[in-house]
Amino acid sequence: MKYLHTMVRVTDLDASLRFYCQALGLTELSRKDYPQGRYTLVFLAAPGDETAQVELTHNWDPETYTGGRNFGHLAYAVEDIYAVCERLRQHGVTINRPPRDGRMAFVRSPDQISIELLQRGAALPPAEPWASMPNTGSW
Repeated sequence: MKYLHTMVRVTDLDASLRFYCQALGLTELSRKDYPQGRYTLVFLAAPGDETAQVELTHNWDPETYTGGRNFGHLAYAVEDIYAVCERLRQHGVTINRPPRDGRMAFVRSPDQISIELLQRGAALPPAEPWASMPNTGSW
């Protein structure tokens, strides 16, 4: 058995790709339109780790999606949690749970999918503005 991917439905494919690729830093691996089914699939992965993929499913006909408590979050290990959070912030992403401890942060995608960021290796020393930044919303 081999893990393949996690599928996330998105309402605005362009906004989702800006978040996942430009702000978060994932790479688009493939994209395919299915006109007969009226949807598009886009597969993403962290650079250098194509084995754990996220599948964005965009249904062409408008739908409203609600989050379930049975899905928690996507999680990524990052080389510098402060740099990643700053890049996300520069892209207009709210840091819901700042990396006050130099170890963990949470953000949300445009469709409110929770993303956990974990510092690879040991936690970084606490640093501003993160150390005193409050939580915003929920994650």
